[in-house]
Amino acid sequence: MPALSPGSPAPALDLPALGGGRATLTPGRRAIVYFYPKAMTGGCTTEACDFQESLASLEGHGYDVVGVSPDGMEALEQFAQEQGLTFTLASDPGAVTAREWGAFGEKVKDGVVTEGLIRSTVVVDEDGTVLEAMYGVDAAGHVAQVRERLGIG
Repeated sequence: MPALSPGSPAPALDLPALGGGRATLTPGRRAIVYFYPKAMTGGCTTEACDFQESLASLEGHGYDVVGVSPDGMEALEQFAQEQGLTFTLASDPGAVTAREWGAFGEKVKDGVVTEGLIRSTVVVDEDGTVLEAMYGVDAAGHVAQVRERLGIG
């Protein structure tokens, strides 16, 4: 699936989440949906901890944060416990949702082209419209970039 762009409708989001619930887009709430390749790896831990540190501010500005990875629920549970993550973590086995959101495809690492999950963040408004779509982002400093784009100091 091609990358999403601002102004387009966000695809459906309905994935199993920690705590036995479902990760969905809530009508009337804005959401920051970020896709990361693997829990408990360096970059993914950096990004998750940065989102956690900014969570109160993001929620205060009306944004829900949802982290999505192809990891199973057991890995997500361990990740959340070890890092003290309190926002929604969702499991996307087979990266089906990641594909629909444009967050899966060719990527280059150390000069080698592979296919896999692309570290990405999509911001969705209250009506389900894409406000921002960022693909192939660096984990370090990314949350600050998101905050800046959203005008959240």
